[in-house]
Amino acid sequence: MNPVRKPWSALDDEAVAVARALSMDAVQKVGNGHPGTAMSLAPVAYTLFQRFLRHDPKDPNWIGRDRFILSCGHSSLTLYIQLLFSGYGLSLDDLKAFRTWGSLTPGHPEYGHTAGVETTTGPLGQGVANAVGMAMAARYERGLLDPETKLGDSPFDHNIWVICSDGDLQEGVSTEASSLAGTQQLGNLKVIYDDNRISIEGDTHYAFTEDVSARYRAYGWEVLEVAALSNGDVDRAALEQAMEKSLQITNKPVLIRLKTVIAWPAPKARNTAKSHGSALGADEVAATKVELGLPAEDFYYPSAVKNYVEEVANRGKELRNAWEIGFTNWSKANPSKAELLERLTKRALPNDWSAALPSYNSDKEVSTRKASGDAINALAHKLPELFGGSSDLAESNNTTIEEGGSFLPATSSMKGANPYGRIVHFGIREHAMGSILNGMALHGLVRPFGGTFLVFSDYMRGAVRLSALMNLPVTYVWSHDSIGLGEDGPTHQPVEHIAALRAIPNLEVIRPADANEVVHCWQQIIKSNKPAGILLSRQNLPVIDRGNHAAASEVERGAYALNKVANPDVILIATGSEVYLTLKAAELLTAEGIQTRVVSAPCLEWFNQQDSAYKEQVLPKQIKARVSVEAGIAMGWRDYIGDFGVSVSLEHFGASASAGVLFKEFGFTPEKIAAAAKQSIANTKNAKGE
Repeated sequence: MNPVRKPWSALDDEAVAVARALSMDAVQKVGNGHPGTAMSLAPVAYTLFQRFLRHDPKDPNWIGRDRFILSCGHSSLTLYIQLLFSGYGLSLDDLKAFRTWGSLTPGHPEYGHTAGVETTTGPLGQGVANAVGMAMAARYERGLLDPETKLGDSPFDHNIWVICSDGDLQEGVSTEASSLAGTQQLGNLKVIYDDNRISIEGDTHYAFTEDVSARYRAYGWEVLEVAALSNGDVDRAALEQAMEKSLQITNKPVLIRLKTVIAWPAPKARNTAKSHGSALGADEVAATKVELGLPAEDFYYPSAVKNYVEEVANRGKELRNAWEIGFTNWSKANPSKAELLERLTKRALPNDWSAALPSYNSDKEVSTRKASGDAINALAHKLPELFGGSSDLAESNNTTIEEGGSFLPATSSMKGANPYGRIVHFGIREHAMGSILNGMALHGLVRPFGGTFLVFSDYMRGAVRLSALMNLPVTYVWSHDSIGLGEDGPTHQPVEHIAALRAIPNLEVIRPADANEVVHCWQQIIKSNKPAGILLSRQNLPVIDRGNHAAASEVERGAYALNKVANPDVILIATGSEVYLTLKAAELLTAEGIQTRVVSAPCLEWFNQQDSAYKEQVLPKQIKARVSVEAGIAMGWRDYIGDFGVSVSLEHFGASASAGVLFKEFGFTPEKIAAAAKQSIANTKNAKGE
């Protein structure tokens, strides 16, 4: 059901004028910000929130709502003012506190901080890609819950609306995501492109002259173009016609290319780069209010306008009530699906969710990427919300959910195409994959994952950082985690990447030592419901004999002692493929009478969360002789090995050769590790003057 729209009135015009003035005033008061775009977009956002968007301000998390993303997050006032108008809990005082400490109106919209903000935006292009993920998740969730109902009649049908800028469409991540959106024929995605041709450096034609409309048509989008009025203002009536038409297009995403003049109608600041990111100045603000027909009063928000715009809550209530009727009917007709929805909404897990997970005997070698694939498929049988794929590396990453069907539109000619399939083919688009995964998680019901080689985590770092910033339950599957991948050479061999990922706050970086650790790491990932990256070997690794070593379930504490050595002379801490080499080194040391504890540390973030007693149990403070062993740079390990510790690490790029040759040539052997242990012991003795 489309929202009912009342005739446009003089009060609507006044409300738009007030929104423009509030944009100027908020920036002017704090002395910094981006007024120009918020001024020119005021009629666009107002038309969307008041007349098109299906939303209930009393319940910002209503699952039947349309989603709105302000991809050009620097224009945050565009969103904040509509949240004020609509009754999401913002007040005029919140606008007066714009961009100040502790306010609900930070410089860019922040997910989880301000009601009505669907995603954190600011890094340009991310919002567009998030929206693609939301649109994909919406389709997948419909397949889980209501696949047979005619399109438009399901309580799970809704649209994803976006306002984006020239800057968004210059960023490569939006290009990657938009291309995939066309392939996926995401008819629930509606993007309004604010084509104002101004950025910080001035006219965008210094760097951006392509035919954007032609590009999006080539992607498979419907493109609707709306010119500005002769005076430069938004042609709101034409925009509304385009928005109405976009709702009738359900077989492809829609780009509404809207010509605007930044900072309209400021007499001197309009169409200038200065208005993009600077306060207009008191004189220009005053002159613009004259143009708008408003009094000179700061933060002018008359009661007549306030009462009028807040009526949108009544419209939202009517839409919600109509939706509830359909939802109740669906729930009665589909009790098992309704039970599933309740579980997914609560992010709860079924009782037997981990029952089918595999275990491995120590009589064979298994790559951790293979074990991860086994775990994904075992979990997928119990968790229909698990949904994902790879950036064209599924066979290498082992990210395919067997018999899951390829997530592709019904009209696709590709083998296994299924609009509700579980296997997502992201294509060779790592950055977009990360941002799309964020959008999927933000949509609310799925647990998304995506895979590529660890070295290409660099390509997607911006999206990974936002996963961590928003605390989203996204799982990154990064295989080929070291020089152990072999002959592909230094371009594909990660060296600095593990440390770089650990530097991101709130990201769980997990590098399991063997197949059984992988399984238990996946269990912890699912339980922790946080952003995580699991780093996996290309090469086969020995499966540690758990009869002689600690149980693999100990990985849930991040680091644990593999062997039972009560009073060690030295502690060896290792991750991933290097753990087995470290166990061999411990055998050499023990044969020489050196008591050696080996600690497997698959996730330092999990270990850091443990209480001090457990940390002391694993790494006693009095044991100063310590060695870290990891096939990457040693950055960060000093926190665990201290002043007398030695790192067996890789402080340079790799080479093209077999894994065995590379580990030997670069010093990752039991003998080299044992020598490092002796050096650390000597360091402690020298410090004591022994």
